[in-house]
This record gives sequence, structure tokens and C-alpha cells, in this order.
Amino acid sequence: MNQHSLKILLEENSLDKTLKSIAVKVENSERISDDDCIYLYENAALGFLGVLANYIRENKCGNNTYFNRNFHVEPTNICVYTCTFCAYSRLIKQREEGWELSIEQILDNIKKYDSKPVTEVHITGGVVPKQDFAFYTELFRKIKAHRPELHIKALTPVEYHYIFKKAKLSYAEGMAKMIEAGLDSMPGGGAEIFHPEIRDQIAGGKCSAEEWLSMHEVFHKLGQRSNATMLYGHIEQFWHRVDHMRQLRDLQDKTGGFQTFIPLKFRNKNNQLSHVPEVSAIEDLRNYAISRIYLDNFDHIKAYWPMIGRTLAQLSMAFGVDDIDGTIDDTTKIYSMAGSEEQSPTLTTEELVNMIKSVGRRPIERDTLYNVVTDFENYDFSTNKAIGFVELPVIQ
Repeated sequence: MNQHSLKILLEENSLDKTLKSIAVKVENSERISDDDCIYLYENAALGFLGVLANYIRENKCGNNTYFNRNFHVEPTNICVYTCTFCAYSRLIKQREEGWELSIEQILDNIKKYDSKPVTEVHITGGVVPKQDFAFYTELFRKIKAHRPELHIKALTPVEYHYIFKKAKLSYAEGMAKMIEAGLDSMPGGGAEIFHPEIRDQIAGGKCSAEEWLSMHEVFHKLGQRSNATMLYGHIEQFWHRVDHMRQLRDLQDKTGGFQTFIPLKFRNKNNQLSHVPEVSAIEDLRNYAISRIYLDNFDHIKAYWPMIGRTLAQLSMAFGVDDIDGTIDDTTKIYSMAGSEEQSPTLTTEELVNMIKSVGRRPIERDTLYNVVTDFENYDFSTNKAIGFVELPVIQ
């Protein structure tokens, strides 16, 4: 079906020469250039982008849409940084408005999931001096001692940069010790927009783009996998987005360590950029599609459903997205505090499966590293069993 749609598109006489040349590149699995990508942002219609992105998505992942059973732990929302887009954090002098969890409090939160078939705990939050290198290595060890099979996806380069600098450790030394303590993978947060003219305005003082990329490169060279993000829809221009994705694509060419790319929509409630209007749902879908077309060396594009809402997450599956994150279980406040669609983000496995099936996609529960846990294409929730054996297509 995707090949048929692309063929029809290529036969369209009204298609301008540049768009047609980009479509031919996609058909031939050729990499598009930065100029091509900017042209798509400035000139391509949503339908055109959907055809190209869906063609790539289905070639990479078939009809599969992935999710996992996960929950979040946010150790603190107190932070030494003052990012203008952030509605989540509080300054140290505003401690009474926030929270700082101890190791035992975090473990108590994790133990609440002992009877649930979750596979991942996602740990990230603010940056404070007391939650330092010793704090996190002890935390990771205690999590693994309690539940060895639980995958720890934890902390961003923003947090690690601060922690390692304070501990006088190089990135390589620090990451090796975190892995030894139990760290399994790294989320993609803290990337924001790489270009300094934007980064300095919205995230001044945090680790630089070069430091963010270097941290991931070190992590990849240690044999580990991570994710990547981009915060879009605020004061950046289209070329800033392309510059950001180019740097990610270049590093992926070098290491192959990124698993998925997650475009994160700027939400304008309760922060210093509240005067900046949010982009439309159409622009969200265009951005997902262009990300899928440009990032040819990324296997997956994720739409974070708590941020954009369930309906738009469903629509995104026709615009290059093959992953919608996980069950969450109302364990994150980062986006709800900024005015996201989902104020209490939680879905049961059955709800996620039905959400995916209702738009004609095949629901696949994955673990963090995209190993298949359960194929829900033919699954009876009343008996909690698959109906017959279903062989998954081979994903190249």
C-alpha cells in the first residue's frame, strides 16, 4: 500500500520539481540533504509528507507500532538551571514548592510495581548538588538488587555532565561506573535545540550541544544504547531543526547507538515562554514526517502520547511514527505541568493495544531495546493469551 501511494504521488503532474526529486530519493532509499529538508519544512503539504514518511516507516518497521510497560521516577524537580521553556523545575530557593526524594523514597515508589509486569523504569528530573555521583550509583545498585530484570533508563547528559564535573570524573570514567552500578540505557532528554543562538536563550548554563553529543558518543562506545530528542515549536526556525537533526544523523553514522528519535512539542503553560504560541497539530504531524524522512539511519520515531494526547498520537502513526512510548501510569509531571493534553497520563496495556489497533496498526509490546515481548495482533485479554501463533515479519 505504501509503495502504491508513492507511485501515485510520483505520477502527479502538478508536483513541483524539487518535491518530486525528494520523493525519488525516498523511493530509491537515498539520503536527503539539509537543503531538501528545509524545502520540505517550507513547501511540502501534509499529505505529501505523510506518503513519504509512511513509505519509510513501513519499509523499516512494517505495520508494527511499538510500546512498552514502563513507569517514571522523578527524583526531584528542584534544579540549579533556569530553562525558559520549563514549567516543571523549581529553584533551590523555592524548595518548599517542589520535592527531593531520598533513595529509600525512590525505592518505595519502585516497589509499588513489584506485582506488575513492567520492564522499564525511566529516571530523570532536576539537577541538585545532593543527588550526586554517590547518590545515583547507590540508587542503581539498590534497584538492581531488588529487581535485577528491571531495565534502568536513567538521566540525561545534562544531569551526568553536572554529576561527573562535581565528582571530577571524565565522561568515560563516569559512564563506565554508572553502567557498572546498573545503568542500562540513557533517555534522550536535554537536547532541546543544539544551535547556540537558540540554546543559549532557552537553556543557558546547561551542557552545550557538543557536550550532550559527546556524552552519548561515549555511552555508545561503551556498548550501550540511548535515545535522542528535539524540542520544537518555540523560538527556533526551520533551519535550526535541520541543524539539530543533522548533528544527530552524523553521530548515528559514527556510532549507530541511537535507538529512536523523539520530537518533543513545546508547551507554553506556566513558563517564561508563555507568550510564544504553540504550533498546530498540523505542524506536529509535519514535523514527525520530516523527521522520519531526514533521519534515515534511525530505526524508530516515537510520539510521546502524554505530551500530544491520544488522538494526535494515533494520527502520527500515518506520518512516520512507529512507537508511542508506554503505559506511564501517571508517573510523570514534566509535561502535565506545562499544559499537555494528558493531565493524568496513564493507559492500561489493553487501552494502548486498542489505541494502536483502531488505526489499523499492529501492537507490539517491546522491551527498552526493542526486543519483542508480546505480539498483541491476535490477543485475548479475557484469557491473557495470544490466539494461535503469529510469526512476526523480519525487520531489516
